[in-house]
Amino acid sequence: MTKKILSLFVLVALVTVQLTAQSKTGTSVGAFLSIEPSARIAGMGNAGVTNYSEPEAVYYNPSAIGFLPGTAAQFTYSQWIADIAYNYGVFTFGVNDIANFYATLTSLNSGEIDVTTVAQPLGTGERYTVSDVAVGIGVGRQISERFSAGIQVSYIQETIWHSAMSAMSFSVGTIYRISPDGLRLGASISNFGTRGQFDGRDLRVLYDQDPKKYGDNGQIPAQLLTNDFPLPVMFRVGIGMPMQFGESSKVTIAVDAFHPSDNTESVSFGAEYIFERFLALRAGYQNLFQKDSEDGLTLGGGMEYELAGYNFNLDYCWADQGRLKETQRITIGISF
Repeated sequence: MTKKILSLFVLVALVTVQLTAQSKTGTSVGAFLSIEPSARIAGMGNAGVTNYSEPEAVYYNPSAIGFLPGTAAQFTYSQWIADIAYNYGVFTFGVNDIANFYATLTSLNSGEIDVTTVAQPLGTGERYTVSDVAVGIGVGRQISERFSAGIQVSYIQETIWHSAMSAMSFSVGTIYRISPDGLRLGASISNFGTRGQFDGRDLRVLYDQDPKKYGDNGQIPAQLLTNDFPLPVMFRVGIGMPMQFGESSKVTIAVDAFHPSDNTESVSFGAEYIFERFLALRAGYQNLFQKDSEDGLTLGGGMEYELAGYNFNLDYCWADQGRLKETQRITIGISF
């Protein structure tokens, strides 16, 4: 069984490399889909493909839902680069012994931006916004004591002022546990779907077919056509290792390798220390070996508390973004 599972991971890796081999940096739409939401996993360098300790782990690997019975909800807020507001929420629930299900909502908003032109570089008096939304539903099942698989389908929309594009995507993943409390292997493919093309009234213009010719109609209604672009496909593969030290301390180490369709390959790694299942400290490093990367050190911490049968969690992460300064995430959640 173990050999079959390992062979599956190798096969998925080879197929994904072939699918994304011709891609180039910066040639995708829906870049907000690449923002990792979980403050807990982000504190570990975003090495989360083998993580199934919380609902937001489904972002990194949909199969995490297979190991998450019960009902839970989590929400993340981040003041992203350039004061962009980023939000991510997930709700999970199980249906008897059939499967576990979840729904996600991702949003990103630029806030209001002044409209400027060549003739009016200080602003026209108008303001516009850029907003992105993704809605997803997923299902997963723990097929055996060691193996889980999951899939997510998402609808994505990007809006710039009065123009928008939409696309559909799916994500799949698997997690294999060598032992229930030992080494874990994980792999996932995210955002594999349709291409997106912008359309809207901002692309409608008045056209003069021949500006040098007098007497013809120089105000012909026309429309600018934009190219269509793929979504940022991401292939993750990684290992995770939890280690128990006595009855009160637990350390988890994780390492992920990334093969994105719109950037170069990289490796992220991190660790988490939990004391008395209450206080957690985390550190990691993200996107090592990625060309021109501005990412780096990540630090975080969190608390978990049980009250009246409900589990509450609060997590925080600080991440170095190089010349883009830093980003911060806060995640809150409840499960029962």
